Amino acid sequence: MIPMCKTTYEALTRASSFLEENNREKEVARYLLQHVLKKNYSQLMFAMYDELSTEDFKTFWSYVEEHATGRPFQYIIGQETFYGRDFFVNENVLIPRPETEELIVEVKKRVKTLFDANKILQVADIGTGSGAIAVTIKKEIPNAEVTGTDISEQALEVALENAQLLDAEIQFRKGDLLAPISLQKWDVVLSNPPYIGLHEAETLSDTVIDYEPHLALFAEEDGLQLYRKMAEQLPSMMNVPSFIGFEIGYEQGVAVQNMLQTAFPKALVEVVQDINKKNRFVFCTITE
Repeated sequence: MIPMCKTTYEALTRASSFLEENNREKEVARYLLQHVLKKNYSQLMFAMYDELSTEDFKTFWSYVEEHATGRPFQYIIGQETFYGRDFFVNENVLIPRPETEELIVEVKKRVKTLFDANKILQVADIGTGSGAIAVTIKKEIPNAEVTGTDISEQALEVALENAQLLDAEIQFRKGDLLAPISLQKWDVVLSNPPYIGLHEAETLSDTVIDYEPHLALFAEEDGLQLYRKMAEQLPSMMNVPSFIGFEIGYEQGVAVQNMLQTAFPKALVEVVQDINKKNRFVFCTITE
């Protein structure tokens, strides 16, 4: 433990430098301090020269040291913000990524153009993890009846907790990929499945490879196995009209597009880029 810092400013400055020295992002110090002091960004800025209690400083510095070892700060504080809402996360689920927020934007756009405004939509989120996609869809599109599936019992417990915390009525089912929903027809099927090839493990940062669940990260066939399985099974499960939305690795666009085009020869299958101009989603729109 370093000597006690008397003010918020002193603690933040010292922690930022400490994280930089340990090859971590210095901005994380602010997130951790906001969490400990229960302040948003503006409130923290106004409190920069306030006195910091010994208890708050000790808690804050223990978090900083823990993050310096590589543990993601979201797991340390048990929270990540996604689409403006705070989600509970732990090591049983992937930390929701900002790129996935763009999936929600694309879904809302397509729902608006493809379906009547009052239609009760049957929406499935495959491999729901923390429930971030499922819960957000329900909050943003209230007339959607949302089902989330996952093979992990522990992940489903996290998803259920988030649905309850955010007052989202969602049905969760345990099982592998589409198996739990195969007896129904769907208007929208979404998935952000494991898509990292096993050979890519060495390219990941230690914060990912050492802490996030490998079950939710890796897939065989260079990361394409689960897309292939879903593409093969989905034709009998989709309504007309309907659409499928997959989040992908940036190099997988053409391969996943071809899989869905083969499965749905008459559908419009598009690769959509994220804000960084990288291929990030494949959408398959079925109208006949």
